Amino acid sequence: MENEQKYLSPKLDAVFQELFGRQEREELTKDFLEKILKRRIEKIDLSQTRMLGKDTPEDKMSILDVRAIIDGTENCNIEMQMVDHKSLAERMLYYWSEMYKNSIKEGESYTKLKKTISIWITNFELKQLKGLEYHTKWEIIEAEARTAGLTEALEIHIIELPKIQGKEEAQDELLDWLYFLDNPTSERTKKSMEKNKKVQDAEKELEKLSQDDRMRDIAFHQKLAQMDYQVGLEMAQEEGEARGIARGELKGQKKGEKIGERRGVIKGEQQGRENAKREIAKKMLEMQMNVQDISTATGLSEEEIKKMQEEM
Repeated sequence: MENEQKYLSPKLDAVFQELFGRQEREELTKDFLEKILKRRIEKIDLSQTRMLGKDTPEDKMSILDVRAIIDGTENCNIEMQMVDHKSLAERMLYYWSEMYKNSIKEGESYTKLKKTISIWITNFELKQLKGLEYHTKWEIIEAEARTAGLTEALEIHIIELPKIQGKEEAQDELLDWLYFLDNPTSERTKKSMEKNKKVQDAEKELEKLSQDDRMRDIAFHQKLAQMDYQVGLEMAQEEGEARGIARGELKGQKKGEKIGERRGVIKGEQQGRENAKREIAKKMLEMQMNVQDISTATGLSEEEIKKMQEEM
């Protein structure tokens, strides 16, 4: 457990941005991009990345991405996506279009629009990509013959981290980086560091970030925000169905029973909040966070959390 807690998760977008968005670490980003795009890159410029402010650890749900200019001619955006939002494909196109549009100034010729590459790394599988590989590349091509491309200006890469499981022995240099992101302590990552110095350097930088109190605080709040969002969705659906059934039954009863309905709803909401706290605590235990931090975050007693830990 101590070894696993040595590192912050590089999948957390704040950690990912800090690791790959700083100009002083551009060689790491350059190598990572070369493995994704499968081509040589001469230079990258990370000055367009909007880093999280030093005094805003509470800004835990900000959109944090890495923006690079490749060889002075192409815009590239890399985003780590931990939570499965609705309409993700539409968001991908929207973000791409914003970057493409903003690559020229008002009044400039369309011929100056820069090729724009959007890279999305997800910690979940996309339903519409079922059956496809962990790394897919998307362009605009003619629908029938599928041999002619309309333009090279649009390029979207989607990397689904859950799909790399079981590929530990595969000879793919991109997998070296993906296994590092998924689990910096995995055996595949240890082997990767022996043959790729950049992955080794990334591990050292991640260790430094993991010892930074500010970074740990930001990471902690991000984990809470993501769990709140996920649990909130699940609980809202479950409680909504339960309340709908209960209210439908109670509406057919006498006026005097309306008091019981109100009390039942209040009690149900209270129970729902308690269930949500327990669900968050379970997820935090699965992430191997310590009992005291979980108690502080959820309001549950340490005794109750320890009991849950024993039952898991």
